[in-house]
Amino acid sequence: MTLTLLFGLAISFLVTLIFAPFFIPFLRKLHFGQYIREEGPKSHQKKSGTPTMGGVIFLIGLLAGILVMGLRYHVTTPDTYMLLFVTFGFGFIGLLDDFIKISMKRNMGLTSKQKMAAQIIISLIFWFIITRYDYSTYLSFPGTNLMLNLHWFYPLFVIFLLVGVPNATNLTDGMDGLLSGLAVIAFAAYAVIAWFTMNLGVAVFAMVMLGALLGFLIFNAHPARVFMGDTGSLAIGGALAGMAILTNTEILLAVIGGVFAIETLSVIIQVISFKTTGRRVFKMSPIHHHFELSGWSEWKVVTVFWLVGLMLAVIGIYLKVGVVS
Repeated sequence: MTLTLLFGLAISFLVTLIFAPFFIPFLRKLHFGQYIREEGPKSHQKKSGTPTMGGVIFLIGLLAGILVMGLRYHVTTPDTYMLLFVTFGFGFIGLLDDFIKISMKRNMGLTSKQKMAAQIIISLIFWFIITRYDYSTYLSFPGTNLMLNLHWFYPLFVIFLLVGVPNATNLTDGMDGLLSGLAVIAFAAYAVIAWFTMNLGVAVFAMVMLGALLGFLIFNAHPARVFMGDTGSLAIGGALAGMAILTNTEILLAVIGGVFAIETLSVIIQVISFKTTGRRVFKMSPIHHHFELSGWSEWKVVTVFWLVGLMLAVIGIYLKVGVVS
């Protein structure tokens, strides 16, 4: 089975690697370039025009890998397809957002209300699907055997998680390779956790997504030849939230995806501080821009954040594996 999972990773990696060189010039031809906001770091202005909406690239790799694993090796489960649904659902919202930004040549696509409504609809459909199967309304606390039954509050928690995590990953996507590298680490962690807890469907999805993201990272690492856009960042967040729900690791996701949580918290702190005191805590939020404006090179910021993400992922795996064993 290990070789089969590795084959799934290889398929999605190769499909992404082959598809990207054809799709990136296609985006350039359509003038689907990134609009860089003027208030952002000045060093980012040179990135204006870099093809965006590149999340389509690894989503194609993901789809190809899942189809091969399902039709050829028959190792997919309903969990795999539920994750595929939530990933493509959020990816489609991001695709609409990206398209509006590009066609209108502005930094805002869908309105916040439109985006929120669409995300809630996808979340409700996902919740409705999981109720057709045996699912737990208990939350488990990492590193302990404590469990908390949310009962009727659980659907609201599912919606909160499925809306919150994609927005956190979206905020993190602000530097070349930052989100794609952190996502590689997070999906690798979930592949290990799913395998160890014998959740084959999630393990298959995580490995295939891992392969697709590794292929995409080759083109997204500094200097990026393509950006994933909201198409990719929302899809990644939806997939991570979905895996957390299906593996009963909702709280553990805050550890494995700790960098996403820190990025979001920095924005919240910045907004509250400015509105209440008129002062900014950080030079710019999300916090990766604070370090960049403090003199760090973009590559240094990304590398340090990757290392922090890796350490948190290892801690997350240890907490889950320790409890299970």
